[in-house]
Order: sequence, then C-alpha cells, then structure tokens
Amino acid sequence: MNAFISLRRHLTPAQVIIYFSILCFFSPPVLGSVVSFVFHGGAVWSVLLLATRRRCLNIDRPMLAMTIAIYAYCAATVLASIVNGTLRADVAHFLPLITLLFFPISYSTWSIIDKATLARIAVLASAAACCGALVLAIVQYYWFGMLRAEGGAGNPIVFATVTCLAVMMCLSGALSGTEKAWRPLTVAALAGVVATVYSGSRMVWVALLIAVVAILVVNRQRFTRANMRRLLVVAGASGLLTAAITSPIIVDRTHFLFDDWEALSTIGDHSTPLGLRVGLWDIGLDAFREAPFFGHGIAAGRALAQQGFKERFGTNQGFNHFHNGFLTALVEAGLLGVLALAAIFGVAVWNAARVLRRSADPVERFGATMIVVTVIIYVIGGLTGILVGHDILDSTLMVFLVCGTYLACGRTVSPIVKSSSQVGFFE
Repeated sequence: MNAFISLRRHLTPAQVIIYFSILCFFSPPVLGSVVSFVFHGGAVWSVLLLATRRRCLNIDRPMLAMTIAIYAYCAATVLASIVNGTLRADVAHFLPLITLLFFPISYSTWSIIDKATLARIAVLASAAACCGALVLAIVQYYWFGMLRAEGGAGNPIVFATVTCLAVMMCLSGALSGTEKAWRPLTVAALAGVVATVYSGSRMVWVALLIAVVAILVVNRQRFTRANMRRLLVVAGASGLLTAAITSPIIVDRTHFLFDDWEALSTIGDHSTPLGLRVGLWDIGLDAFREAPFFGHGIAAGRALAQQGFKERFGTNQGFNHFHNGFLTALVEAGLLGVLALAAIFGVAVWNAARVLRRSADPVERFGATMIVVTVIIYVIGGLTGILVGHDILDSTLMVFLVCGTYLACGRTVSPIVKSSSQVGFFE
C-alpha cells in the first residue's frame, strides 16, 4: 500500500503522458488494436479530468480549426442519416466517430508535455515499432507462410499504413535534427521499409516514396555538400539492400497487378483485387448520382456495395466500404460529407504549411512534417482502401494529427490540479 502511495506521489502528469505517448507510437504496427484501447482510455480519463476541473481545454487557433473540420465531418455523417431516415439503423455505425470527436480532448492532454520530449518519444518509439514490425513480418511470411504480412494489425493494408508512418518518423527525426543518433534511426527506418514491402500493399509503397520526397524537400536547407554526399551513399546502400531482400515480393505483386489488369480489360474479370475495386468504384459512383448531396447513410451505403456487387457480378462479397475513402464518404454522406472529410486534411496541411514557411525551430518543423506525411500516407493509401472508419487507422490518425498539430503550432499548458495532496495516478 505504501509503495502505491509513493508511486502516486512520484508519477507526475507529464510522466504519465510520456508512457502514454510511447504506447501510442509503438503499438500500431506491433500490437495493433492496443493503440485504440490506449488512445480511447486516455481520452476518457481526460474527459473525467476536465469534468473535475483538474485539466483545462487548450483552445488555440490551430486546434480550433482542426476541431471544426473534424466535427463538421461527424455532423455531415449524422445529418445524412437524418435526411435519409436511417438514423436508427446507423446509430451503431456512429461509434467510430467518437474517436474523431476526442481530438480536442486529446490535444489538451498532450499539451502538458514538453514539445522536445514528445518529439523524441515519437521518433524513438517509432524506431522500436519499425524493428518490431520487421520481426513480425518475417515470422508471418516465412514461418506461417502468409503471402502478405499483417503485423499486429491483422490487416496488410492497415499494417503497411501504420508502419509507413513509423518509418517517416524515423527519417524525420534523423533529418530534422531533433535526434542526433541518425545511424540507428536509418537502420530502423530501413527495417520499417522492408516490413512495409512484406505487407504487399502497393498503394502504400507509392505513398512511402512520395512521403520520403516530402521529408527531403522540407529538410533541404539542412543539407550541405558533405551531408548530401552522405545522404546519397546511405540512400543508395539502403535502396540496394531493400531491393535485394524484397525484390521477389515487389516483382510478384507488380506481376499480379498486370495480370489483374489484363483479366479485367479482356474478359471483364472482377474477381481479382483490381477487378473488385473497379467494380466497387462503378457501383459507388452510381450510388452517388442517386443521392449526390446527402448520400444514403452508412448502413444503406454498405448494403448498396454488397447488393450491387451481387447483382452485377453474381458474387457475394462482404464489403463495408468502396475501397476508396472519399468515394465511401460520397455514398454515405454525399458532397457535404466528402467536402468535410477533405477539409480535415486540408486544414492539417494548411497548419503545417504556415509553420514550414515561417519557423526555423526543429521541433516545430518536425511537427509540421509529421502532419504532412500523415496526410500523404492516409490520402494516397485511402484512394484504394480505407481512409477513416477503422479502429486502428482512426486512433493512429488522431495520435499523429494531435501530436503533429501541437508540436508544430500549439501552445504548452500546465495541468490544473486542486492541491498537491490530490495529485492522482493519471492526473
């Protein structure tokens, strides 16, 4: 009992946020849905702290702009159900929106930690996540014979997305100057790249390359002639090593893509991954034309995907989305919903761009880079997969948008505690 009391006295609010942050950045590729439990648990506890006035909302302009965009998307989704008279059927499908609604709560919680400390946690925890992701990918691919590694996420696309984000944190930390040990970070990033390739998620491969270019562009002013020479050597060696390890997977997945395209274009085969997506996109566009402004609602949109595929192609597929995040939003919530969804990423990029134009602070630029790569990876990956509506992806998106916004342009606040004797375990 005395040990517990001593722990309560010495475990400060900032220390709790440190451990919380480590789990949030480490768990998505390795522990999968654990990130959802951790994020939501922290958010619920923060609500209790706010309710008891032991914590206050940190309302600044960047946070307010992001909150308005996120809440507008949630409101558009609910409005679509009301207009279509499907509110009762859609209630259970509103649960993922709670994750997004926690944005201002989580932002206020993370705002009590020192920015440099949070940036270092994001980098080091992501480095550990990359190494863990590679171990899982190798075990799943060679030991269990899985053609596409799923890591701890249980889904290759989700695994690739969150691992790609971890890779970007390693590269950003190494190039921005927030972490001096660039060699271990380079090794960790390489491990994450290999794990991402083992997932077989081709669209995330594209997003990874574009995000790497974005990081190089953001940090181009830090490159001297000597640094550039070293960067080229490291990049060349890493590229050759990655190609040597993963070339069979890349060749096979590319070959499958061309085979799928040939089957689709010559005999109209919609049973392949590419054919399934093209069929769903066709069905989704027709559904959008039927209800362009407010959509059909969530439950009805999912029913359209399943029924439409059965009617057109004679197969039963249990799809609950259209393998395109924006098209899914169009079908479920119409133009209002997709514009609100796009606004979330637009506001995030706007906040990041302002910082990158005006600030030379390494931590702030690291936060802005975190936002930029998150938007790139989610938007590009979401063009052929899920954008929002998945527990791991939604929680990870909030972690990166909250922390990125705070690091880039947020203000640090102190936790409000009633008295020193009332400092609790999670305050």
